[in-house]
Amino acid sequence: MSGEEANSMLQSVMKHHHMQMPWHNFTPDNSNTPAKRATLKEKATLVGRVGIMLLSYGTGAWRVRDSMNAIARELNISCSADVGLVSIEYTCVDEEGHGYTQALSLASTGVNTDKLSEMEQFVMDFNKGGSDLSSEQIHEILDEIERKPGHYTAIIAGLAAASACCAFVFLLGGGLVEMLCSFVGAGFGNYIRRKMIERRITLLACVSVSVAVACIFYLIAFKSLVAIMHVSLQHEAGYIGAMLFVIPGFPFITSGLDIAKLDMRSGLERMMYAIMIITVATLVGWVVAMAVHLKPVNFIPLDLGVIPMMLLRIPASFVGVFGFSIMFNSTIEMATWAGIIGAIANTLRLELVDLTNIPAGAAAFTAALVAGLLASLIKGYPRISLTVPSIVIMVPGLYMYRAVYNIGVASINVGATWLTEAALIVMFLPLGLITARILTDKKWRYKD
Repeated sequence: MSGEEANSMLQSVMKHHHMQMPWHNFTPDNSNTPAKRATLKEKATLVGRVGIMLLSYGTGAWRVRDSMNAIARELNISCSADVGLVSIEYTCVDEEGHGYTQALSLASTGVNTDKLSEMEQFVMDFNKGGSDLSSEQIHEILDEIERKPGHYTAIIAGLAAASACCAFVFLLGGGLVEMLCSFVGAGFGNYIRRKMIERRITLLACVSVSVAVACIFYLIAFKSLVAIMHVSLQHEAGYIGAMLFVIPGFPFITSGLDIAKLDMRSGLERMMYAIMIITVATLVGWVVAMAVHLKPVNFIPLDLGVIPMMLLRIPASFVGVFGFSIMFNSTIEMATWAGIIGAIANTLRLELVDLTNIPAGAAAFTAALVAGLLASLIKGYPRISLTVPSIVIMVPGLYMYRAVYNIGVASINVGATWLTEAALIVMFLPLGLITARILTDKKWRYKD
């Protein structure tokens, strides 16, 4: 790369508020020197880029650090990293004791399970002689992963959210009317959110607008059914399901995993990120509900027998998990495996609650444990890409919304009860995955 080209690239990346890192400027022009014999700065830059890419695709701090360490070992340097939600500060030291420190940050966070899988494969391949490539060649491989487009358009993402929320509503106790209206509301809501993300609209605006759109389109669909088919007004309760596509299950679950490994900074930041989204989403949903007179009343009982209900819960759980996986840009194969795991684990959870005296939190723990154990049997995909989508459907978004709604209308006791139940389930879900990980992953089992 000539000096003029490098300067042009630098001017381009400097236009952003979060300036992009000109990775290729760290490598000498026309250098074919293997990365393992490169300068400390070049080696450290490769380590940092791998870490920040993995972080941008939604994985937790432990996996980010583990991958950075793997690259560093192959390059014969040591690495110490402090990982947050959107930033990494790290230091690399070579055999002579020279150090290089760098701080990297992201403009936002998100989830992309396909690219996460690509990065994990890159790290595994790098340990089989990747350091024989030049730094420039390695950066070009990483460029290809970064530039890889998503598998699904905004329309497909909207349909995925529609299907997931439709299934979610059935699992919460809703019937065909609630399912149909949630399908419409969630589909339009997530389509709008996806288009806003593509235009790099800020996070809270995306959440607020998409939730409002979902509620409004649920109301439009519901009023249309009332006018045409004269359905009961009690079916309005399903509007909560139309907004559940914004529930940040990935950061919620990974926050627990990070805290379990004492990555307190990352864990607490992820938790606050998830709480912020849920707070904004539920408040917007509450305001819209108050404006259009929607109330989160109980669903009309379906009056299905034990066996029919169980048999319907299995495909509904599969569809819900499959839809969420597609929203995370999983491949069809990855989403299918996640759906199978979720169908087994979530059906088990619901049956335990219905047929035994086990508390909802303990049932959630058992289901998450089963999901983690099943995911450990499936090779070829990052475990987090299978486990988290399979239990996202268990995150109690309905409870969270009802808590905020009741607190908003001054029913503090009722709101506190819903909030407590939601908090217990949210705490037990990562504990189940943590237990499964301790039992099945020798590397994760130990503190070092």
